[in-house]
Amino acid sequence: MKRTPIYSRTARRQRNAAGTPMANPPATAAAAEAGNAPPQSQQAARPKRFPRGRAFVARHERVLLVLSSVMLSAMLFLGYQSLTPEERRFTQKDIDAAVLHTFEHTTLPSQESKAYARIRPSVVRVVQEGEQAKGLRGVGTGVVVIDKGVILTNLHVVGHDNRTKIKVQFANGMESDAIVLKRQPENDLAVIQALQIPDDLVPATLRSTQGLAVGDKVVAVGYPFNIGPSASSGIISGLQRTYLSPRDDEELRNLIQFDAAANPGNSGGPLVTMSGEVVGIVTAILSPHEQGSFVGIGFAVPIEVAAAAAGDSPF
Repeated sequence: MKRTPIYSRTARRQRNAAGTPMANPPATAAAAEAGNAPPQSQQAARPKRFPRGRAFVARHERVLLVLSSVMLSAMLFLGYQSLTPEERRFTQKDIDAAVLHTFEHTTLPSQESKAYARIRPSVVRVVQEGEQAKGLRGVGTGVVVIDKGVILTNLHVVGHDNRTKIKVQFANGMESDAIVLKRQPENDLAVIQALQIPDDLVPATLRSTQGLAVGDKVVAVGYPFNIGPSASSGIISGLQRTYLSPRDDEELRNLIQFDAAANPGNSGGPLVTMSGEVVGIVTAILSPHEQGSFVGIGFAVPIEVAAAAAGDSPF
């Protein structure tokens, strides 16, 4: 027996009270159905809202997308700027305070320390040796003026005899035999050549004595009493001095007088300015004592004379 579906998508035909289908449904039902589902023609006839705005958007769609992207980016940037703390600008007062704080809490190297550090790689220990049985005869100082191993020192450090054996010791500890290239007795100068040199040998920087004045600070570097390298500081005490050597009664002229401590072993060493530039070669001290101890007066040959003896004067 066929069952009547409880739900159906098709409209049921109306039945009368006797159960027979009605040919024509009541008008009220048709009207209600008509009210719930308006005809399609009526829906199509309903007017659309904002027709001009829709048409404008359709025509300028790409431009509007670009403008909206720009506005969004601008809003994000402004939001970021508002959340980012403002960068502080330093004033001159802040800079002065920082500099003052640095000076108060930081110990800076002295001028003398910087001068010594600059000249140290160019300073050598010069040893004069006699016969093997006699052993060590004397110790002095020299300064490298040409990177090929040419060294300036005093004549009395290396001696007048060509048979004297000479050794030098560089700043890195390397030792080498050396030969005398030139002697200049009138200025107590000698130019020697090391037979072996370090790969990183640094020659000294030379400075003319023009412009030197009494009172300028200087540093003497050498091996006093074979102790060193040692540094002593002082000032220029005088210029164009004359000194009579007690060893051979030879007079040395046009010397620089200084009061930086110098003792036997300092001979041949550099006298440098606060910038580490060589202005003279330490050659003698004036001492009334037989031991030759320092009493405050030392003499140096001007670098113009010494460099000319080396044959490579920049002046």
